Amino acid sequence: MLILLLIGLALVVVSVALALRAVNMSRARSAEMVETIDAYGFSGRTESVLVRSGDSTRRTVDDLVSRIGGFVTARMTTLDSERMRKQLIAAGMYTTTPRKFAGYRVISAVGLPALAIWSLSVSGLSGFFVVLGFVFAVVLGVIGPSRIVLARAKRRQTEIDYQLPDLIDLLVVTVEAGISFTGALRVASQRVEGPLGQELRLTLQEQEMGLSANEALLHMLDRVETPGMRSFVRSVLQGETLGVSIGQIMRNLAVEMRKRRRALAEERAQKAPIKILFPLIFMIFPAIFVIILAPAIYALTDALHK
Repeated sequence: MLILLLIGLALVVVSVALALRAVNMSRARSAEMVETIDAYGFSGRTESVLVRSGDSTRRTVDDLVSRIGGFVTARMTTLDSERMRKQLIAAGMYTTTPRKFAGYRVISAVGLPALAIWSLSVSGLSGFFVVLGFVFAVVLGVIGPSRIVLARAKRRQTEIDYQLPDLIDLLVVTVEAGISFTGALRVASQRVEGPLGQELRLTLQEQEMGLSANEALLHMLDRVETPGMRSFVRSVLQGETLGVSIGQIMRNLAVEMRKRRRALAEERAQKAPIKILFPLIFMIFPAIFVIILAPAIYALTDALHK
């Protein structure tokens, strides 16, 4: 009963906070939009790069979560907003500000342990399992969101590196056909899908807002800090500085990217036997030993008894 009472009080507090938040929602949303434009270079509502905005209920929840995150980040100096912002950008979460992400982390750190205590106490398990589940829920709630963002960023950057050779081949064809490099990027942004296409469209949008092509490419390198993207951006900048033909640079870079992709595939193939050792030793071998040795052991013990 005490847990249900606490949950009820928490829901009442959340309802009151939502009602108060709805009064000054527009002013807070405008301030957050200005902050997003200052950090990311756009308002977060361009459908060519991002998903469409949610309904009013979702925006209300996001505003409340941002308020919670701002309250926490203002009082915890250990939270590095700039580092968190870079992680969110690397993961492709452009519309998620550090304050909003910190708010979701707080909700996760509080909500998961509360849900674990309620579910474990209702299930009738012993106190040891309740405490164990509570500790596991606390650890999962604290580090879970950060791990999810890091895993998403790593997967996204790997996909971008995998798509780069195809992009460079397309740039070689369009540049040698007489199109400028910026025009080639625009053509490629319309045909390349996935994270790399999003980064290209965002780079072109930054150029439309007044940045030079070199500055926009450097910003893309800051967002996607991978070896392939580093080679691509630095080769383009070096070609622009030295006056070398961009078509020849792209052709040489395409060959290098193909070799890098092949080397990466060979590296993963060499890691496969090591990664399969754990399931092979602890999951497959025991079953094989039971099937093969169990009849022999049974026959041996039966013969010894006789």
